Amino acid sequence: MNKVYANATEALDGLLKDDMLIASGGFGLCGIPELLLNAIKDSGVKDLTFASNNAGVDGAGIGILLETKQVRKMISSYVGENAEFMRQYLSGELELEFTPQGTLAERMRAGGAGIPGFFTKTGVGTVIADGKFEKQFPTGEDSAMEDYIMEEGIFADLAIVKAWKADATGNLVFRKTARNFNLPAATCGKVCVAEVEEIVETGSLDPDMIHLPGIYVNRIIKSDAEKRIEQRTVRKREEA
Repeated sequence: MNKVYANATEALDGLLKDDMLIASGGFGLCGIPELLLNAIKDSGVKDLTFASNNAGVDGAGIGILLETKQVRKMISSYVGENAEFMRQYLSGELELEFTPQGTLAERMRAGGAGIPGFFTKTGVGTVIADGKFEKQFPTGEDSAMEDYIMEEGIFADLAIVKAWKADATGNLVFRKTARNFNLPAATCGKVCVAEVEEIVETGSLDPDMIHLPGIYVNRIIKSDAEKRIEQRTVRKREEA
């Protein structure tokens, strides 16, 4: 099976449809599959639901799909850094399922492992727990009963991720903090398309350095997207 495609449009051919759920890796502008998001925008699909930590920033990441009103719902843990995301949410134009960051990562991981639901203490006693099944477990001091809420695993129609290196079979290596949500997002999609900075010869990757086995990855493209810095902070130059 040839997993390497010439560009993002070809890699997404036959996979996109209205009303689909897409799991997207990335954190802010770190490790986002920018070329794949651009191709989704150009395809014109609409009423999308995205499971992603946030929506990038205005004009980049999932933010470009918010601007064209192609996103109906976000499953996210963070709204900041994106004025359009905040505006649409506060005006009622965009549905938002707030999910604590660790819970979101575990919901993706659970979906990838075939686990439909799990219990967590995170969100107990807050609006996060509204409408969710609650159960007590003897996990407190001296086996005291404590409250937990059930969260559902995420089973996405499509996963789009960004990696540092890949071989032709789809084995992926992520780089430093760009690993973030990319690994759990990749596993929870029925189909996973990976955008990578470098495609290397099969067999050249150290097996111990592979973060995601190629069994999870269906299609690959090489990325030449610009690496952007979300918040650039520098100190004043010291006078000699």
